[in-house]
Amino acid sequence: MRNDEKFYPNWSEEAPPINSYRSIFKWGDPNEFKHPNRRLYALMKKTFDMTDEDFKVKKEMGLEVVEGEYPSGLEKVHLEALKQIVGAENIKLDVYSRLRVAYGKTMIDLMRLRKGMIQNLPDVVLHPRDKDDIAKIVDYCNQHKIPVNIYGGGSSVTRGVECYLGGITMDMRVHMNKVIAFNETNQTITVQAGISGPELEKALNNAQSLFGAKRAYTCGHFPQSFEYSVVGGWVVTRGAGQNSTYFGNAADLVMSQEYVTPIGIIKTKDYPAESTGPNIDQLMMGNEGTFGVLVECTLKVFRYMPENQRKFSYIFKNWSDARAAAKEIMQGQFGFPSVFRLSDPEETDVMLKLYGVEETPLEKIISAMGYKEGERCLFLGFTDGEKYFTKNVKTRLHKICKAYGGFYLTGIPTKGWEHGRFRDPYMREDLQDFGIMTDTLECSVTWDTMEKVHSGVRAFCKSRPNTICMTHMSHVYPQGANLYFIFIAKMEDIDEYITYQSGILESIYQHGASMSHHHGIGKTMAPWLEKQIGKNQHDIIKALKKHFDPNGIMNPGGTLGL
Repeated sequence: MRNDEKFYPNWSEEAPPINSYRSIFKWGDPNEFKHPNRRLYALMKKTFDMTDEDFKVKKEMGLEVVEGEYPSGLEKVHLEALKQIVGAENIKLDVYSRLRVAYGKTMIDLMRLRKGMIQNLPDVVLHPRDKDDIAKIVDYCNQHKIPVNIYGGGSSVTRGVECYLGGITMDMRVHMNKVIAFNETNQTITVQAGISGPELEKALNNAQSLFGAKRAYTCGHFPQSFEYSVVGGWVVTRGAGQNSTYFGNAADLVMSQEYVTPIGIIKTKDYPAESTGPNIDQLMMGNEGTFGVLVECTLKVFRYMPENQRKFSYIFKNWSDARAAAKEIMQGQFGFPSVFRLSDPEETDVMLKLYGVEETPLEKIISAMGYKEGERCLFLGFTDGEKYFTKNVKTRLHKICKAYGGFYLTGIPTKGWEHGRFRDPYMREDLQDFGIMTDTLECSVTWDTMEKVHSGVRAFCKSRPNTICMTHMSHVYPQGANLYFIFIAKMEDIDEYITYQSGILESIYQHGASMSHHHGIGKTMAPWLEKQIGKNQHDIIKALKKHFDPNGIMNPGGTLGL
């Protein structure tokens, strides 16, 4: 090891203090950590013009206990009435309980928490026990014009849970997390909105013992936030999991829904298809709590056959060849892989560092074969389904990749990605401890606009000196794909971050892409929504809002541009 490689930062490996700001913004398990490896550490120093000295003293850590006087703005008569609905044990007024549901995992949330900034709290947090509690809460709040906010897993990256006008926040995780029914004949499961990804998947994987099923099942929905997000959040933001190219996104998985709204219950039926006017399920999905509270939904499920997964990875000489191969795979009509991730050159260089390919004999081989650093593109994924189906998909995919100059890297890089697929967010705290910000934005593009969007948005991201901008294609379709931008920069100032993020969003809009592919709109993207979809189209959303929520109590403050 060279002398300049001996130093390695003292990354934090202690659970955050109880009731601290850090305990709110830390990702996932309080006792779980993931640190940048030495190769990524070296890249950051080089890119950000930093030295080992910059990594010897940590910045604002957020270790302070949340405290202070933040009295509820609700009159005692309202607090007492709400307590009568949910019970004294299910109502929280202390500042910590209110703060932890006021912020999600948006970068501005993390920055504010590090600085001890407490803004836009709910006046009270309620833990509804069932949908009857929720109906009574919404009815009472509608009568008295009290704002109603909903909190699920808290993984929102769009300021989706922030309570701009105070009011109440219902935390759906505490009690609303049960399986209501499992139907093996129809291959469906009905669950409450607060059930987490792991709880849902555990129930399905163990369907034989839990429900007397003939086999095990899966939902097939695995967002990066899988371990700490809930079904309700998936549905109301129209989210997509990393396996969506085969299984579909949340909007594809939903069979029926039940909402509590200020005008009453909205409940659809779980027909496999229907032609009875505009689809009510589609009208409700994506409403992000602005029409009502999702309490239950019925989802499609699939046979769980992990033994049939076939992993693959390829390296292409350039982004153009890789894109062309991706399009041919999706338009070949032989079936789709489940995970489909194609990284551009900048992300590929980082990925090869993260997944242990750089500085190995394999890296030397591909470099010697003309797959050059700064140009090559990594494609990885795997198939799901029946064994002959997965075999055919991989065989056909292999032929297409080879035809476009792709070199087969086996499934080893894919295994490295899969091992860290849910753990990469843990690195955010490590980087922020030393003043480095990392965040993401994603958009939907068609094949014929992809290069324009990719190069245009990247140009803006890189217009800020010393900034990493990685991009990958995922959630892929015959007509296009999601482009997912990951930007990393030495940045601590909140106003600078907001200005930079706004510039990226404007660039996405100007280059003709959608404002969001799967994270929802929230309050972050809201200023762009009307001009992206058009005034007449946005007026439809406004009309629905007025119908479902005439007093404007549901998630007020700008979500969906309302």
